[in-house]
Amino acid sequence: MTTVNAVDPVLRVPPATPAEAAAHFRAALACHADVSDVAAALAAGDPGFVVLDSRSAAAFDQGHIPGAVHLPTAFIAERAGRLLDRSVPVVTYCWGPGCNGATRAALALAELGYQVKEMLGGFEYWAREGFPYDTRRGRESRPVDPLTAPPAADCGC
Repeated sequence: MTTVNAVDPVLRVPPATPAEAAAHFRAALACHADVSDVAAALAAGDPGFVVLDSRSAAAFDQGHIPGAVHLPTAFIAERAGRLLDRSVPVVTYCWGPGCNGATRAALALAELGYQVKEMLGGFEYWAREGFPYDTRRGRESRPVDPLTAPPAADCGC
C-alpha cells in the first residue's frame, strides 16, 4: 500500500480507482468533442451531427464555424424544435474555455431530448487552431497558434 503525503496538493485526495477513472473518462468523452475532431469531421463531409453556436447575434456575426446553426442559449426552448432534428446529434460551442455558454446550451438541449456534446475550447480555439470561420465580411482564418496546435498535421492524441 502506498502512503499518500498529506502535504502533496496533487495526492491529498487519492486518485480514483482504475475502474472509477475509466467510467469518468468514458462519460467525459460521451459529452465532449475537441475542436480538431469537429474540424476533421466537418472537412470529411457529412459528419452526422450539427454544430450549434449558442452566442449572441453580434458574436455570431463576428465569427462562427462555417455551417453552424445560430441559436443563442436563451432561445433554445423556444426555437430548437424548428431548427434542429432530434435524430441528429448536436455539438454546441460558445466563446471559449472561460465561458460556460456551450455547457448551458448542451444542458438545455439534453433536457429537450437531444443527443448533445460540447465542443471544448469553443470558438476561441477554433480560431487559434487556424480553422476557417465565417464573418459578416466573408470567410477568414488566423495563423495557427503554436501553443494550441502542433506544427505537425497530427498531434498524436
